[in-house]
Amino acid sequence: MVKENCGVVGIHSLDGVNVIPMLIDSLRALQHRGQEAWGIAVPNKSPLKKLGLVSSSASEFKKISMEYSSASAIGHVRYSTIGKSNIDNAQPLKVRDLCVAHNGTISNVEELSNVVGGCSFTPQNTSDTMIAAQRLVSLIKEKGQMSKALSILKNEMIGSYCFTFLSDDTSVYAARDPCGFRPLVLGEKNDGRVHIVASESSAFSAIGAELIRDVSPGELIKFSKNGIESQSFSEDKTHAHCSFEFTYFAHPTSKMEGTNIYVARKRIGKYLARKFPIKDADLVIPVPDSARPAALGFAQELGVPFDEGLLKDRYSKKGPLRSFIEPHQTDRIEINRWIIPIREIIENRHVVVVDDSLVRGTSSKAIIKALRKAGASKITMLITYPPIKFPCYAGIDFPSQDELATYIDDKKYSEEEIIENVRRDIGADFLGYNDPENLANAIGIQKDSLCFTCTTGNYTSLGITPVFKTREEMKGEVQ
Repeated sequence: MVKENCGVVGIHSLDGVNVIPMLIDSLRALQHRGQEAWGIAVPNKSPLKKLGLVSSSASEFKKISMEYSSASAIGHVRYSTIGKSNIDNAQPLKVRDLCVAHNGTISNVEELSNVVGGCSFTPQNTSDTMIAAQRLVSLIKEKGQMSKALSILKNEMIGSYCFTFLSDDTSVYAARDPCGFRPLVLGEKNDGRVHIVASESSAFSAIGAELIRDVSPGELIKFSKNGIESQSFSEDKTHAHCSFEFTYFAHPTSKMEGTNIYVARKRIGKYLARKFPIKDADLVIPVPDSARPAALGFAQELGVPFDEGLLKDRYSKKGPLRSFIEPHQTDRIEINRWIIPIREIIENRHVVVVDDSLVRGTSSKAIIKALRKAGASKITMLITYPPIKFPCYAGIDFPSQDELATYIDDKKYSEEEIIENVRRDIGADFLGYNDPENLANAIGIQKDSLCFTCTTGNYTSLGITPVFKTREEMKGEVQ
């Protein structure tokens, strides 16, 4: 089945301004959330969907803006955690008179498919977004209102979700799941009296819009000729905001749950330095790009020089892309091959390398090998995110245990022994991970309001007891 941690946008102009140019710019500003495909939808038309980066279609922007001219629209950039990278799996999707774009993962999609008569459901032939949309449309027809339909669907549907919807009557809707796993924010632009909802506030900066606030967990927003309307479809007060957003996924310029991401990452680095006060370090360097603020915070806290010892070759085909969200291992390796060390900066020095996460170990192993070759005398690697030991079923691409660097199918090993095993595997002299308490304190959100399921294996917030499968099974590649 197709599941995603993507970027969504919904936009509406009260003055009837064509919002498509703004929608495209907003999607470009969310490109870090998905590199595989993108799409837009306007009322009374089939959605437009394209493979690759938004910018790859730059020569068509003028034509698209004219052909799909509309005062209301939704858009989507795709990063698949489950499902194959093809145009059929791109979004938005249309079910009758409702277009849908989704960021998240519906964990009980097989069960939900039976409710909508989808007994023929297989991972190869449909998506969790399509099943949820079909059920929602059915409930709207039965109950007459989006909010009433969602209040029922949220009890039937388990998982993480931020939806944007577009109806053929030109109304734009946005809904965030009751736990707030994935981010969603509300903004406005005075020119054209434009209202906008998006996964991150970086989308607003791209079009000169202002952030109003986070969409609350369990809230439904509606944009129409009547302006902004808000309703709650859930009263659940238990939140589980994705902690991985703060260390890696979100754009550093974005503001999320009242916290600027760059400031939070820099503070994470400072707290990491208090946990690992490396006394003999000569230099602190980041793994580009998302670890840069944390590395700077770490260096400032310890008074150790900070420098750019690793640089991405942004002129190579895949150099500018993010390796973690590439769907194939060969592509991740190709991206990491274009992270190049600067010998003159690191030679004969004890280098502290700060990275945002260590999931499969692909990046870390390649980077440490390159630093050794460039003459580093000692390499300490510090990770701003705790050890990832369990699959994520809330929209991040580590769906199987056997691909995780810290997974060992033997309960007798302690966490220290597991970390030592990873250290040997990647080739570092020392490896240190952050812990959930330290990370939560640095972010400034209570630990109980953050999701650490991939670290703890406690899936209570998602309401599931998962059956762990291989990547091939999760991707639908096992016949």
